[in-house]
Amino acid sequence: MAPVDTTPVDPNAPLKKKPVSYKNLALGAALNLFEVSTLGQPFEVIKTQLAANRGQSLAEALKTIYSRGGAFGFYQGLIPWAWIEAASKGAVLLFTASEFEYRSRAAGASPFMAGIVGGMTGGIAQAYSTMGFCTFMKTVEVTRHKSSGNESTLKIASDIFKREGIAGINKGVNAVAVRQCTNWASRFGITRFTQEAIVRAKYGKDADLSRATAIDKAMASITGGALSCWNQPIEVIRVEMQSQLKTPGRPDKMTIATAAKWIHQHNGIKGFYRGVLPRIGLGAWQTLCMVALGDYFRALFNTN
Repeated sequence: MAPVDTTPVDPNAPLKKKPVSYKNLALGAALNLFEVSTLGQPFEVIKTQLAANRGQSLAEALKTIYSRGGAFGFYQGLIPWAWIEAASKGAVLLFTASEFEYRSRAAGASPFMAGIVGGMTGGIAQAYSTMGFCTFMKTVEVTRHKSSGNESTLKIASDIFKREGIAGINKGVNAVAVRQCTNWASRFGITRFTQEAIVRAKYGKDADLSRATAIDKAMASITGGALSCWNQPIEVIRVEMQSQLKTPGRPDKMTIATAAKWIHQHNGIKGFYRGVLPRIGLGAWQTLCMVALGDYFRALFNTN
């Protein structure tokens, strides 16, 4: 049996013609399941709690989440919704982003631009193919009204479907698509740019990028994930559109524009940045798993 090539991925390496790597579907699903089952879901729950309850401090949000089941409260919505979402969106993201990033490089794009193209297409694909409904269901878990506390999430979803149809349970999908497009374009693009900067700072401007170590790749991914949280306003808008909180005067059906207007009227500019700290943690962890670990395992299993 031939030894497995574990050479780190070099974004600037000469490109060879390759077949479509369907193994990336399974790899993306596995990596995203790992991400969400470890640190991902707690960051997601805290971020959603703060974005939906914009009057709470971080300490109050943590106390509220803990009251819903102790440590397990931080994994609310993990099974089945976050697992379903993670497996499906991870598969779509890694497969689509890998293909478009490769094709962009083959067309002459820089690693930075290819990363942006791959991230944009991967983010949009995962939003419209899998994330709308799953994101909605996770938000229902965290924001449903106390009067619905004894109803299952499926019962709430069924009631919404009867009232509003497919559009009701896919509420906020356009905001999800904008978020995911900008999220992953930034994460892949900034990560590739940072990786280049780290290598050239260590070894000189003409250094071969294949010299990037695992730590270099990890640091670049963490930086890319953290800096990609500039689009937090669209995340707060998405949560508001999907929220089940009952507030007097709040419109039942919201567009991106009406949700933004509602948030600004009641919380001002600061309201658009509620939950940004846990989202920075989430972004860094997601990018570390999907970009740095994704590069490593794609090289390991030869699916680049």
